[in-house]
Amino acid sequence: MSIDIDGTLTRVHGWEYLAASTGKLHRFEVANRRYLAGGVTEDQHLTELVDLATGLSESEVDRALAATPRLSGIREAIALLHEREVVVALLTHNPPYVCEWYAKQFGFDDYEGTQGSSISRGVVTAPHGIHADKVVGMGRLLERHGIHPQAALHAGDGPPDAAVFPTVGGGVALNSKWPRVRALADATLDADDLRELVTVIDRLPSRPIR
Repeated sequence: MSIDIDGTLTRVHGWEYLAASTGKLHRFEVANRRYLAGGVTEDQHLTELVDLATGLSESEVDRALAATPRLSGIREAIALLHEREVVVALLTHNPPYVCEWYAKQFGFDDYEGTQGSSISRGVVTAPHGIHADKVVGMGRLLERHGIHPQAALHAGDGPPDAAVFPTVGGGVALNSKWPRVRALADATLDADDLRELVTVIDRLPSRPIR
């Protein structure tokens, strides 16, 4: 089971919240408008978002992550999935330091994020070579854990998540505002508590493993 972060686990986009809390909201808004207008590629857009953290200390990033509004019941939902012997991973466009924070806080077993930005000597470095591909990331997760694609599920809210849905055993559009994402999902869920996702997963029909 893999889960997206921004817009799925969070009630607002995490980079928007970080930008607002560090006085860079205008930069976020400009980057978002350019992307939605088709002026930049997804990788360029992601580079602009990740660059919002450049120069921030690790503690500043951690404080922003801790304060970002999220769904309730995240740790509890993961515990319920663990009871079902499910490996629970993050599949996101976020850099490793964000993924590691979420894994530590909530008990995720693994993650696949976007390389090209890191923390060096306690400070976030400038992004370089950012490339986002959730389908490839899912493949890496499955290979590491020896899981057949049809035995895996993914939950997310955006078009990159929808690209993953047909490559695995099922997809859940979680709090998605995109009609196409909802249409491509095996189930849709609008929830304030992640534990509701577990109920949806329990009811999903399994696809035959080939």
